[in-house]
Amino acid sequence: METRDTPVRITHVVDGKPWTGKVGRTADVHEPATGRVTGVVDLAGTVEVAAAVDAAARAAREWGEVSLARRTRVLFAFREAVVAHREELAAVVTAEHGKVLSDAAGEVQRGLEVVEFACGLGHLLKGSHSENVSTDVDVHSIRQPLGVTAVIAPFNFPVMVPLWFVPVAIACGNAVVLKPSEKVPSAANLLARLWSDAGLPDGVFTVLHGDREAVDGLLDHPGVASVSFVGSTPVARYVYGRATAAGKRVQALGGAKNHMVVLPDADLDAAADAAVSAGFGSAGQRCMAISVVVAVDPVGDDLVERIRDRMAGIRTGDGRRGCDMGPLVTREHRDRVAGYVAAGVAAGATLVVDGRDVVPDGSAGGFWLGPTLFDHVTPDMPVYADEIFGPVLSVVRVASYDEALALVEAGEYGNGAAVFTNDGGAARRFARDVQVGMVGVNVPVPVPVPYYSFGGWKASLFGDSHAHGVEGVHFFTRGKVVTTRWVQPSHGGVSLGFPTPT
Repeated sequence: METRDTPVRITHVVDGKPWTGKVGRTADVHEPATGRVTGVVDLAGTVEVAAAVDAAARAAREWGEVSLARRTRVLFAFREAVVAHREELAAVVTAEHGKVLSDAAGEVQRGLEVVEFACGLGHLLKGSHSENVSTDVDVHSIRQPLGVTAVIAPFNFPVMVPLWFVPVAIACGNAVVLKPSEKVPSAANLLARLWSDAGLPDGVFTVLHGDREAVDGLLDHPGVASVSFVGSTPVARYVYGRATAAGKRVQALGGAKNHMVVLPDADLDAAADAAVSAGFGSAGQRCMAISVVVAVDPVGDDLVERIRDRMAGIRTGDGRRGCDMGPLVTREHRDRVAGYVAAGVAAGATLVVDGRDVVPDGSAGGFWLGPTLFDHVTPDMPVYADEIFGPVLSVVRVASYDEALALVEAGEYGNGAAVFTNDGGAARRFARDVQVGMVGVNVPVPVPVPYYSFGGWKASLFGDSHAHGVEGVHFFTRGKVVTTRWVQPSHGGVSLGFPTPT
């Protein structure tokens, strides 16, 4: 049963100030560990979208002209603000998402690394120069900001995913309108405060809360130049189609079904540790979570036993109590994931550990589901085919490396994959052959460092640009080539022919 104390109102941040206009629709914000309603968030409509984009457009015109030196100072100041408030950010994430505090702190740290990458914007935005390409003609290239960029973030990483995009976009001279998930709105407002404390001018960073109506407003608004999105594949496909139809540049990162292939020569203790960590961290609510372990026999029985033994030590409960795994984000999502557990049993998979039986260290009203392990899963089962986005790990048995690779290749998604082996040749072959955007060798969650780019292939990405790294810088800027000739006192006269180098 839901309980309400005094829910906090959470509203938009437009032009550097909390929204004071008329409020239409709202939504409840829950604390997943208790089920309590802790906040009420305003949901933007067309009026709020227009006001947010207009304020951002005004700010973008001035911010795009600000020197690189001043932008760099703001980025460094923001970095210091995040460091100073990292515990507060982690606490906000745990309260609204449910992940344990250590996991939330890790999320803040990974986002902070992208901020640090963006602090090097002076180097990132360098162009090129070629002298005397033709007689007395020089050519140079520059990169210029887009204007207003929209970032639509998911519920599972309320700090890290916005920081994949926002610091890079701002460093490049753009203004950003962030639309966080309405399930976890408070972290975005805290980030807005930290940007303001760092000296970022009003309007350069805007927070617009809302649901599909706000998303559609941003996708359609002619003042928005680009859209960065992270979420499920059906929504990523929708965002990409609608935004590109409106003439926008889009990077839409979708869903995943990440495989971890364990070859017979692998260190099975290390593989079991990795499977449990990557499968159940953040209650499996990660686009880079391992959801399928592909055991190349004869290691299947031994590997499943080791995974089950490690799962027995996982303490599920309130993330503020030192537990290992927290609740799922909403009651509806918990029920959906539990439905997949029932579907796996009905399809004939072997249920080794049933997370529905968990006794949590937390309130009875929390959205609990413990770690769950299936064995003897086959590709025709929904528990294998669908992105569950919860603490459900499936083990598939195969007879060979080639069969394992074919299994990964047959999937709809191409976000990430990992191989565990002590054979360097097999690892090199897997890294080269597997059709995914990010590969781990004895690394279960191969999220790249910020100066490399994050993103998948196939139905895990819509658009041509991955997040952060050089691709992120190029996404948030447009290239321009300038050809210059300073005419000598005596020039060659009129010529109507096509210009060619001389």
